[in-house]
Amino acid sequence: MTAEPVHQTPGRVLVWPLVAGAFLALLAVMAGAFGAHGLRGLVSDRGLEVFQTAVTYQMYHSIALVLLALLSGQGLPRKWLGWSAGFFLVGILLFSGSLYLLVLTDIRWIGPITPLGGMSFMVGWALLITSGLRRNK
Repeated sequence: MTAEPVHQTPGRVLVWPLVAGAFLALLAVMAGAFGAHGLRGLVSDRGLEVFQTAVTYQMYHSIALVLLALLSGQGLPRKWLGWSAGFFLVGILLFSGSLYLLVLTDIRWIGPITPLGGMSFMVGWALLITSGLRRNK
């Protein structure tokens, strides 16, 4: 008696987080290279550190977007995953975007926007937790 291989057909994935995540990851790599090579000598060491923080958080959450897309094909509630992805996207724009602008333009009033991006990241993670807890409901 031989066991038959189990062939699972993956479900449809949320496409927009996959595409957005991959695109934003590409931009994070480009921004990291620009920061490491193009900004050295143009901004302070603190400016380079802030720029690198923006790149790091952008990359983490770009990867999270891709993973959310993959999880959507594994039976997790797409509604919660979609909301989570939306908050990750907003977080990247507000958090990383404001830090990039702060370093590149030295416009100080943009700084208070950064925590809104951080809060968006936290909401996104909380919604991902919710998705996991509601998997079979």
